[in-house]
Amino acid sequence: MSIFGSKGSSGFSGSSTAEEVTHGIDATGLTAIVTGTTNGIGLVTARVLALRGAHVVMAVRNIEAGHNVKEKILKQIPGVKIDVMFLDLSSLASVRKFASDYVASGLPLNLLINNAGIVPASFKISEDNIELCFATNHLGPFLLTYLLLETMKKTAFESKREGRIVNVSSYVHNCASPEGFALEKINDQSRFSTFRTYRQTKLANILHAKELARIFKEEGVNITANALHPGGVNTNIISSGGPIMALLCRPFFKNVEQGAATTCYVALHPQLKGVSGEYFQDCNMAEPNYKARDAELARRLWEFSFNLTKS
Repeated sequence: MSIFGSKGSSGFSGSSTAEEVTHGIDATGLTAIVTGTTNGIGLVTARVLALRGAHVVMAVRNIEAGHNVKEKILKQIPGVKIDVMFLDLSSLASVRKFASDYVASGLPLNLLINNAGIVPASFKISEDNIELCFATNHLGPFLLTYLLLETMKKTAFESKREGRIVNVSSYVHNCASPEGFALEKINDQSRFSTFRTYRQTKLANILHAKELARIFKEEGVNITANALHPGGVNTNIISSGGPIMALLCRPFFKNVEQGAATTCYVALHPQLKGVSGEYFQDCNMAEPNYKARDAELARRLWEFSFNLTKS
């Protein structure tokens, strides 16, 4: 992948920025939740959505940092609508409280951008006794999405505007190990490796979007669900993977404005009206690993995740 590649059918490329791909788009009247917005592409995504008129709810683990980002954006773009709410995706209790508080607020929800994620440096267990990377990158977003679906459906119906769910994944042409998920062994420390574990959670993000798309089509709901690879971006998530990951990724780094472009494109661009269950890279549709296209694996992952998160 080259960030200097030629433009695809969308008219954009890996070197396009978030502001470029949303130029001229009016998001006034849309409400968006974006997770992981205190730095990197999440911060840029929140800023650009707000710039285009959306009411942005920043779902963050560090409230102080979240308010600092909010104030910074307000100084840059006075008058935009931004709220900050606490959310720790590694904690199912935190996800449930966030969703409950959001629903109680009465706010509509047009866009849900599952952006936050971690790269594990070592094997750790969440407070729910789930391997931390899987808990944070997939299980938390899965539960968050599930708990907010009725609000999204209601908003889409009442506003007559398409809702969109966007899962930020990764480069998955080779991300899935051949056996796919050993779902019953996610807590097996002997099977843990940083790269394998991270790749599997990113595969899960795509499968989650594909199963959502299937469900929405079956129900006739005016909501789309897609996944994307933002590109190699020099952000905290790369650094958290250690010096080897940073060194390997450095030749492919985008800046954060370019890194957030595909997220903003998939979230807002009218070209993608009605497009669902797809995978995007460099602001164009792309073909992921065959495991990411496995409908049966997507169904199994949904059932497995639902059973882990049901109270």
